[in-house]
Amino acid sequence: MKSPRLLSLALSLCLLALVPSIRAQGPGSPAAKPAAPKAAAGPEPTMSFEEYEPKSTLVVPEHIVTRAKYPFVDIHNHQDPVDMTAEQVAQLVKDMDGLNMAVMNNLSGRSGAEFQKGWANLGGRYPKRFTQFANVDFSKIAEPNFGAKAAAQLADDVKHGAAGLKVFKDLGMFVKDKDGSRVHTDDPRLDPIWDKCAELGIPVLIHTGEPNAFWLPMDRFNERWLELKQFPGRRRSSPQFASFEETMAEQHNMFRRHPKTTFIDAHLGWLGNDLGRLGKLLDEMPNVNTEIGAVLHELGRQPRAARAFLIRYQDRVLFGKDIWEPSEYHTYFRTLETADEYFPYYRKRHAFWRLYGLDLPDEVLRKIYYKNALRILPGIDRSLFPG
Repeated sequence: MKSPRLLSLALSLCLLALVPSIRAQGPGSPAAKPAAPKAAAGPEPTMSFEEYEPKSTLVVPEHIVTRAKYPFVDIHNHQDPVDMTAEQVAQLVKDMDGLNMAVMNNLSGRSGAEFQKGWANLGGRYPKRFTQFANVDFSKIAEPNFGAKAAAQLADDVKHGAAGLKVFKDLGMFVKDKDGSRVHTDDPRLDPIWDKCAELGIPVLIHTGEPNAFWLPMDRFNERWLELKQFPGRRRSSPQFASFEETMAEQHNMFRRHPKTTFIDAHLGWLGNDLGRLGKLLDEMPNVNTEIGAVLHELGRQPRAARAFLIRYQDRVLFGKDIWEPSEYHTYFRTLETADEYFPYYRKRHAFWRLYGLDLPDEVLRKIYYKNALRILPGIDRSLFPG
C-alpha cells in the first residue's frame, strides 16, 4: 500500500497536467478547433518536348554576325524562278547584298523550256549574281536509250546557261523501275549522264539518302525523334527503302566508277556525325567534294573535330545553306567565323543541342565561302571576289 505522501504527489501531478486544457477551454474562451487537413498535392507540371525551350543562364561573349566576312557563293539554294517577277528578283538580290552573298546557285532549274524561262528571270536580269543547275527526270529510266537522251538534253541545257546538274534524293530512294523495283543510284543505265557531265566540265551536286537516324528505331535514343514525330513520312523503316549503308554504298560506287566527273556530295554526304569516315571518302576519291547545307548543326556540336576537319579538307568543302531564309544565314556565319560558345541553332527538329563557333582561319573561310566554288563552277565572275 502506497503512503499518503505518494498519493498526494501523484494527485498534484495529474492536476498540473490538466491546467493547459482547462485554461484553453475556460470561461469566455472559444472551443479549440481541430487542425485543418493538409491540401492534397497537385500533379507535377508537365510539358511536351516541343514546348520545352530553356533559356541559358550562361554568361559568355556573344558575336552576332549578320553579314559574312567575305563575299560568298551559296552553292546549295532553291528558288522557283519560272514565274518570278522583276520585283521579286530585285528583292532577292537586295537580301543577298545584305548577307554579302555574291552569287546564288539555284539547284531547282528543271530542264528544257522551263529551265530557259527560269534562267531568263534570274540570270537574264542579274547575269553576275546567279548560276543555275539543270535537273533530270529519272522516272523515265525505263524508256529506251534513256541515259543517252537525258545526256543530250543536259548538253542542251548547258548551251542555254546551266552550270551543273543537281540530282535530288528521289534517285536511290523513290524512283521505281518498270517492274516496281527501286532504281539504284549506281544503275549503269545512268552512266551516259555522268560521263556527259565530265565531257562538259560541269559538276554534279547530288543528294543521296538522308540522316542515318531516319532508319533507326523511333525511340528515346533517336536524336532526330522530334523530326520524325513532326514528319512521320520521313521514317525509312519500310522495306521499300534500302538500308542507310546500302543507299550510301550505291552513291560511293557511282563516284568510283566516274573518276573524271566532279561531284559535290550534298549535306556532308550525311556523314557530318562521322567526319573521320567522310575524310576517308574524300581521301579515296579526289573527284568528290562536299558542302554544308542543312547540316551546320553537326559541325557546331563538335567544334574541335569540325575545325580540324575543315582545315584539313579546306579545298574540298563549299558553302551551302539549302532553304532560303535570310536570317538563318547568321547562324552559319557565327559558327564559321567566331569562337562563341553555346548558342542556339535555328531549327529544333534538326538539333535540340547548342552550337559552338569554329573560329576558322581567314584562308579557310575564303576557300569555303568562294574560292572552291570559283574552281569548280564555270562562268562565275571573279571580279565579285577579293584577289
